[in-house]
Amino acid sequence: MQVHASIDSTNLEALRDPHPWTVVVADYQSAGRGRLARQWQAPPGTSVAVSAVVPAPAGRAEDLGWLPLLSGMAMRAALAKVAQVAGRLKWPNDVMVQERTEAPGASWLKISGVLCEMVPGRELVVIGAGANIDQERSELPVETATSLTLCGAGNIRREDLIVRYLQELADLYRGWSAGRAGLEALRTAYRSWCLTIGLEVDVHQPDGEVVRGTASGVDDAGRLVVASGGTSRAHAAGDVVHVRRAQPEAGHTA
Repeated sequence: MQVHASIDSTNLEALRDPHPWTVVVADYQSAGRGRLARQWQAPPGTSVAVSAVVPAPAGRAEDLGWLPLLSGMAMRAALAKVAQVAGRLKWPNDVMVQERTEAPGASWLKISGVLCEMVPGRELVVIGAGANIDQERSELPVETATSLTLCGAGNIRREDLIVRYLQELADLYRGWSAGRAGLEALRTAYRSWCLTIGLEVDVHQPDGEVVRGTASGVDDAGRLVVASGGTSRAHAAGDVVHVRRAQPEAGHTA
């Protein structure tokens, strides 16, 4: 494991000399990145930033879409076990939590995100994950984000969360590698934790198109299935905005 006090990006560092199961951790990223080329910034010492290099065999190309989803599952499980914060997943891999409040119907806010990148010319994927730990409200980049501190669980050691996340990621990766029954179990688990299924959503496509519809499920390739105008369309990429619940009892189906 490589541990840095400050670095441009843990993903970029992992990509510079990638080897299977290399792990890069940093207290501060000066050029951290999120999905869709967004910047990911946090004050020094207030968050978790970790990247892991995992094998991506060419023979499993049809299943590669599940690796980003598994990483979100791993962070959700780590936050639950280390900080006792119960999270759900916004497709594909954002971890969403509710701040501790007496008010009913508390909003789901983002506490963690994931960026996966293929290593050019290699059968390897860099999985980068970030989680907000000690930020106060004024230190968060958007109103829809939160931190463990704001959830009443800011007294954890970041090292404990990183270790638990890597353990969960390794366990889920083994299930993914097994394929068939192992992969199907992961699909079922992901769907059960996915907050997006059953909501009306806007899917912002990389080309600028926005598709509105009801998120009816996540298919076997890990794509979000959105029903609109009597037809369904599977989306492999895009930024999802939750609009509202479409049906009170919408099922978590593929």
